[in-house]
Amino acid sequence: MKKSLAALPRSLVLALLCAGAMAQASAQSGMSRIGFVYTERLMTESKLAKEADAKLQSEFSKRQKQLDDAVQKYKVSREKFDDEAPKLSDVDRTKRTRELLDMEKDVQRMQREYNEDLFQRKNEERAAIAQKAYKLIEQVAEQEHLDVVLQEAIWTSPRIDITDRILKLLDK
Repeated sequence: MKKSLAALPRSLVLALLCAGAMAQASAQSGMSRIGFVYTERLMTESKLAKEADAKLQSEFSKRQKQLDDAVQKYKVSREKFDDEAPKLSDVDRTKRTRELLDMEKDVQRMQREYNEDLFQRKNEERAAIAQKAYKLIEQVAEQEHLDVVLQEAIWTSPRIDITDRILKLLDK
């Protein structure tokens, strides 16, 4: 029973092709040296990442409070309206409904803008960390004469993991 490459998952085919290419390269030039970095650890465990989180927290805390206050004000107004609605005239009920809808739209807009701004700032901070980390990864790769440094893999041996070394350098 012979399977074609098309029947295999795409990632497995890619891994097989890479393994074949690396085997050929190591046969030609001796032994290839590989390193591996868990980039997500760099983005969460490094001092730079923790400082960036604290910076973002202080930068966005005022807006978060304003947003929380607006949400609370909307909820209180909504509950008050729900209690009073049966007693209101049609004109007053319609007017208050419109006011609540406007308030809800404002809260949703504030939430959307807050989330977009926070997401953008997080990406900016992560990009700055990544830029520093990649320079350090290149330095370590040159020092250790690594042929390739991977950042995504299904499994890696701790023997090739250079993440802790990069974290220490990033924290200096």
